[in-house]
Amino acid sequence: MKLGRNDPCSCGSGKKYKNCCMSKAGIRPAAPQPTEVNQLIALLNTGRHAELENRVHLLLGQYPDYGIAWHLLGVSLQAQGKDGLPALQKAAELLPDDAVAHNNLGNALSAAGQPDSAVASYRRALGIKPDFAMAHSNLGTTLNSLGQFDSALASCRRALAINPDYAEAHNNLGVALRALGLLAEAEASCRRALALKPDYAEAYNNLCVILNGLGQLGGAAAACHRALEIKPDFVEAHNNLGTALNGLGQLDDAVASCRRALELKPDYAEAHSNMGIALQALGRLAEAESSCRRALELKQDYADAHYNLGVILLAQGRFAEAEAHYRRALEINPGYIEAYSNLLFALNYGDSHTPLHYLEQARQYGRMVAGKVGKQFSAWQNVARPERLRVGLVSGDLRAHSVGYFLEGLLSRIDPARIELIAYPTTLMEDELTARIRPYFSAWKPLIGKSDAAAAHLIHADGVHILLDISGHTAHNRLPVFAWKPAPVQVTWLGLPNTTGVREMDYVLGDHQAIPPGHENHFSEKVWRLPDSYLCFSAPAYALDVAPLPALSTGHVTFGSFNNLAKMNDAVVELWARILQSVPGSHLYLKAKQLNDAGIREQTRRRFAAWGIAPERLLLGGTLGSIADHLSEYNKIDAALDTFPYPGVTTSVEALWMGVPVVALHGDRFLSLTAKSIAHHAGLPGWVAADKDDYVAKAVAFTSDLGRLAALRAGLRQQVLASPMFDAPQFARNFEDALWEMWREQTRII
Repeated sequence: MKLGRNDPCSCGSGKKYKNCCMSKAGIRPAAPQPTEVNQLIALLNTGRHAELENRVHLLLGQYPDYGIAWHLLGVSLQAQGKDGLPALQKAAELLPDDAVAHNNLGNALSAAGQPDSAVASYRRALGIKPDFAMAHSNLGTTLNSLGQFDSALASCRRALAINPDYAEAHNNLGVALRALGLLAEAEASCRRALALKPDYAEAYNNLCVILNGLGQLGGAAAACHRALEIKPDFVEAHNNLGTALNGLGQLDDAVASCRRALELKPDYAEAHSNMGIALQALGRLAEAESSCRRALELKQDYADAHYNLGVILLAQGRFAEAEAHYRRALEINPGYIEAYSNLLFALNYGDSHTPLHYLEQARQYGRMVAGKVGKQFSAWQNVARPERLRVGLVSGDLRAHSVGYFLEGLLSRIDPARIELIAYPTTLMEDELTARIRPYFSAWKPLIGKSDAAAAHLIHADGVHILLDISGHTAHNRLPVFAWKPAPVQVTWLGLPNTTGVREMDYVLGDHQAIPPGHENHFSEKVWRLPDSYLCFSAPAYALDVAPLPALSTGHVTFGSFNNLAKMNDAVVELWARILQSVPGSHLYLKAKQLNDAGIREQTRRRFAAWGIAPERLLLGGTLGSIADHLSEYNKIDAALDTFPYPGVTTSVEALWMGVPVVALHGDRFLSLTAKSIAHHAGLPGWVAADKDDYVAKAVAFTSDLGRLAALRAGLRQQVLASPMFDAPQFARNFEDALWEMWREQTRII
């Protein structure tokens, strides 16, 4: 899943009147000028606004068309957070040739949410005074807010050409560079601003956002902490600190930072949305949903909040609602690639659409990402007869994750004389599994903070022969990079068993059970099948014995599922309820992260109660402290029940390793047929039901003969360890051969 893309920032100029032309530096009104006006300017410069206002009103009583007095009044009101716009508009009318007056009017218009009018005022100021650095910088700020980043860049650079030591312009330049994806240059600009102005809170805040984008989360948090030391009530910095802390996994602190932002500004939609992200990561789904819905009450067309709410709803298994919010995000922002990818991921949870419908939706995604490519690569290094293939892996899951468990055995057995591996991780999350697999790669080159173009150029420059996508449409994928065609052969495998829709992805890797003949038209890629299983699991390195069949001691059958609760759709609940009704006294043990939430536990009980299942027949558990603890819970289950159409993969293989057979439903597409592939290669083809009635019948029949079930349990671990799913040496040979054959086939085409 993909959660936390909100990067609100405060650039510090244009809307911050400490940078106003009349503050500190003073003004030079046209002579003759009453001595009293000079005194008023001194009051403005020293922040004595109430006194200034009283005296200005007296002056205007005598000279109602005195533009400078209106100007002073407007600036003073704005500096106090009051509405100074009418006064500044009056000043601009009375001082048509005063660049300072038009610049400050632009500031007020920008603060009032009238950016187009603000741009016109700044341009009017620059028409009067072309070398007015502050107006150029303020224009850049407003153009940034309008999304006109190239123009903003030009304005900021013009300001710096006039005044190279203008800290605010360096900061604003950093904002524009960040928006254009030029994060390294953006960081340099913000650091230059801070070198010129060490107490510049807004620049520290922007630096936090930039470092967050670069994956330097510790540095991002430190930058926000520094901003808050300078300016403790800096709302945007509290919010951005929450984003950084969320990325660091300091979730309680992230929630606290967002709450502080909301104490200061209760109607801050971005903070409500960001708090929803942190609450979702904590498993507090009801609160997370409430936070995102509040964000949307405040800001209906907030695409990121719709996206985040989609993530939260999907985690609750409410995939139709999640789909609706992803689509709404796309209506608001048609180029929102991440929302479209998450939409495709959500479609896998329902069975109301055909594989061909999914393919067309995926191809639309492919067209979207292709439209953002500058110029595809059409020539590559080392194309002619390499001695070994240089293979790149693009993944955010090179760690203790389902993907990591299926990769480790393969990586440890790859023949380095045939294959050289390069890792392109898409997140900075690392753990003990990362440490174990890292030595198998000749290079480790994170893509975090790199634009799609920069990532593609890096991969192309590395002379990669075959580039593997190990994510599909799951969290942290970098599928848009593949649209650049940085490698001559590109393959999707493992992350999500479905088509990517990316035209430049050459192959999808499966096996004969998961992608049977006749299913080739489900994919935008060419199907390539391994001779055995397309999955190879690494046996858990824990001294866990398979316990005797629980039913022999409990006196009742316990079914179970440790799948993501989002996979438990209404059709699954109905079928499992039928099984419980058909097996007297039986129980169902559900364990999932979402069940840490008391509200989700109660909702789950209600869903089964609607089918006549009493709450006491359900055992509901959340996540446990360690993987070993998680695996040991299988010793409480007699038979596992698989979800559909999105089946378990890691959970199913783990269940088999723990001696627990899995009742599965035959599907009609790659993802759902993965359950059939697992059962087939584990030597349990009879545990795959032809239809829903057969699913119930098999669950009842297999648990009615406890002696037979106990015998199967006792030998199941050894049975699956001897299967292709755990045979890493043979799987590695099959995998290597497949890559070489793909290379030969594709290079003949090239």
